[in-house]
Amino acid sequence: MKNFKNYIYILVAAIFVTACKPTINSNPAPSAGPLDLTRYISVGNSLTAGYADGGLYLNGQLNSYPSIIAKQMATINTSLTFNQPLFSTSQANGSGYLKLTGFDANGNPVTSQVTTNLAYTGQTVTIPGYPTVSLMAKYIGSIDNYGVPGIKLLYLTTASYSNLNPYFDRMLTTTSPANNTTYLSLITSKSFTFFTNWLGNNDALGYATGGGGGYTGADALTDPTTFAQLYTVLINSLTAGGAKGAVATIPDVTTIPYFTTVTVPLVLGTVQKANPSVQALYINAADATGTNYAPRAATANDLIVLTFPTSLIGSTTAGANNGYPYGLHPLNPIETKYVLDANEQTLVKNAVNSYNTTIKSVAASKGLAVFDAFTFLTNVKAGGYKIDGLSLTSDYIKGGIFSLDGVHLTPRGYSIVANQFIMAINSTYGSSIPLANVSAYNGVIFP
Repeated sequence: MKNFKNYIYILVAAIFVTACKPTINSNPAPSAGPLDLTRYISVGNSLTAGYADGGLYLNGQLNSYPSIIAKQMATINTSLTFNQPLFSTSQANGSGYLKLTGFDANGNPVTSQVTTNLAYTGQTVTIPGYPTVSLMAKYIGSIDNYGVPGIKLLYLTTASYSNLNPYFDRMLTTTSPANNTTYLSLITSKSFTFFTNWLGNNDALGYATGGGGGYTGADALTDPTTFAQLYTVLINSLTAGGAKGAVATIPDVTTIPYFTTVTVPLVLGTVQKANPSVQALYINAADATGTNYAPRAATANDLIVLTFPTSLIGSTTAGANNGYPYGLHPLNPIETKYVLDANEQTLVKNAVNSYNTTIKSVAASKGLAVFDAFTFLTNVKAGGYKIDGLSLTSDYIKGGIFSLDGVHLTPRGYSIVANQFIMAINSTYGSSIPLANVSAYNGVIFP
C-alpha cells in the first residue's frame, strides 16, 4: 500500500453506530489437534507486516496479527518462535508514521508526522521508468513474517520487484538494483508446517486509494484471470510440502474509513454554510468502463478519500483550470485521484468478488481454513462489533479498529483479525488455539 501524506485534512461526521453484534468465546483446553505448529509463517502485504498510521514502525510490527496468532500458538507449542524483520531500537520509527496530537476548535483531529529515528539509510536507487527508491537498513536474521507493504499478488513471481520496494529489499542479502529474488522464492526458501496468507488486497486497494484510473500513473486493477492463475501457483507452492494453513478473502474497500469519513454531503454542507448559493460539488468521474472521464455533479454515492485537502475547495488557483472555483464549477472539478466515484466502485467490487471466488475455491481444493474478511468487515461497518467488553465500530479514530491512515488497523484491530483467523483454523482443523484478549490491545492512542 502506498505511503500517505504527512498531514491528513479531514471533516469528521458526527455519526455513532450503536448496533453491535456479540461474539461468544468458548475456552476448551488448548490443543493443536492435527496441526504441526513447528514453524508458522505468514504471507501478505502491509496488513500482515503490521503497518499502521500511514507507516511501518516497530510498535506496529510487534502488534501485527501474525505475531498475535503466533503468541496464541505458543501457548500450545512452547518451543515455537516467530521471527519478524523488526526495526532496531535506534530505527524504531521505521518509515515514519502519523501521530494524533490533538483536536481543533471544531473537534477535527490534528496529526503530525513522526520523522525521527527512521530506518532509511540515505541511499537512493534510480531505476529507469520508476520513482526513486529510498533504501532502508537491512534486517539480518531469520524471518517468519513475510509481510511486505505495497506488494500485490501480481508481483508474486516478478524478480525485479524487490528492487522497487524498500520493505522487500531490506529482507534480502543483496541490495537494489542487484536483487533478483522473487517473493514466491523467498517465502518458500525454508520448510514450514503452517501458514497464513492474506496476499491480494493491494491488487484492488491500490486502484481504489488512488481514486481509480483517471490520471497518469494510476494503479490498475489486477486482471481476475491473472489473479486466479497466480493465486493457484501461490497456494500450490505453500501446500507442496504438506503444510496446512489459513487464508483470508479481500475486504470491500468501501467499508474502511479512508472512504467513509469525508463525504460529499459533509463537504457540500460545510461550503453551503459559508455560501448558500452553492448547489453542488463537481468531480471528474468515470463512465461505466472506467476509461473515459468527464465532469459531473457529485452525489452521496461518490466517495471522497480521507486525504483530500478540503481547503482547496473554492480556490481559483487550484486544479487544472485555474480561474474557476475548484470543485464548485464543472470546468474545474475535483480530480479523480481524490474521489472513488460510483462507476469506479463497481469496477473494484466486481474485481474483488472475482478474487474472492478464486480464494474460496482454491482454499477449498486444499482443505484450508478461510477467514472471510469481506463478510466480517462488511458486518462491522453495518452493525459494529462487541468483544471482551468493548463496543467497536469502523468509524475513523473513535471506532477503535482502524488506525490514523483509515486503511490499516490499530493493535486492537489486528488482535481482532488474529482471532478471526484462529477461529477459522479451529473450526476447520478441530484445533483449539486460544483466542487473544482484544481488550489488552490499544486502539488509536490519544494525546
